[in-house]
This record gives sequence, structure tokens and C-alpha cells, in this order.
Amino acid sequence: MAQTGRPLSPHLQVYKWQVQMVSSILHRVTGILNAVGSLIIVWGLASIAAGPEAFGTFTSVAGSPFGTVVMVGWTLNFFYHLCNGIRHLVQDTGAGYAIESFVRSSWLSIVGAIVLTALVWGYVLLGAQA
Repeated sequence: MAQTGRPLSPHLQVYKWQVQMVSSILHRVTGILNAVGSLIIVWGLASIAAGPEAFGTFTSVAGSPFGTVVMVGWTLNFFYHLCNGIRHLVQDTGAGYAIESFVRSSWLSIVGAIVLTALVWGYVLLGAQA
């Protein structure tokens, strides 16, 4: 075997980071975080069933600055996983494997998640005042 000076099994430090690589890693991470974040929804639903005092505790925690940051982050996480999952479904049909398409769809997933999160939280924060 010819010596190339490259490792036989490259590590992340060897690869140049690209949006396709990041989107693949983020898709896995957001899947895990969606499962963990779903516990917040379960807590909210259980607090509704438990009565006004329990629901008051939930709303005070969720409405705190920390709770708002967590909920906005979870919403962004959810929408990124959704947009990237749709991208994967399209690729499962055999479309979008050209490098230009792959890069474009990766960025579209990121931008789409940010826009959807901004729309939802704009409605939540501004609609609550109306």
C-alpha cells in the first residue's frame, strides 16, 4: 500500500467543515433534543390536568426569562429538525444529491428554521399583547 501521509481512518479534525457536514450532525443532535424537549410539553399537559396551582407553577417557569429562552431554543430545534427531515425525504427520492443542491438545501433548512421560529414567537409575543 502506498504511503500517502493521510490517516487510514480520518477524524473530524482532518475534514474541512462544510454546511452539509454540520447539517448532518445537527440533524442527529436535534433529534435527541426534540425527545428531551418533549418532556417540557408533557410537563405542561400534566400540569393542566393536575389543576390551577400546578399549571401556575408551569407558566411561571415557562414564562420566566430562562424559560422563554429554553422554549425559543426548543422551537428552533424542532423547526430545524422538521425542515431538515423534509430535505432528507426529498433526497430519499433520489433528488438533490448534486453538491450545489445539497449545499443549497442545507442552507434552506437552516434559514427556514430561523424564519419559522421568528414567525411563531413573533405571533406568541406580539399576539399575546393584542
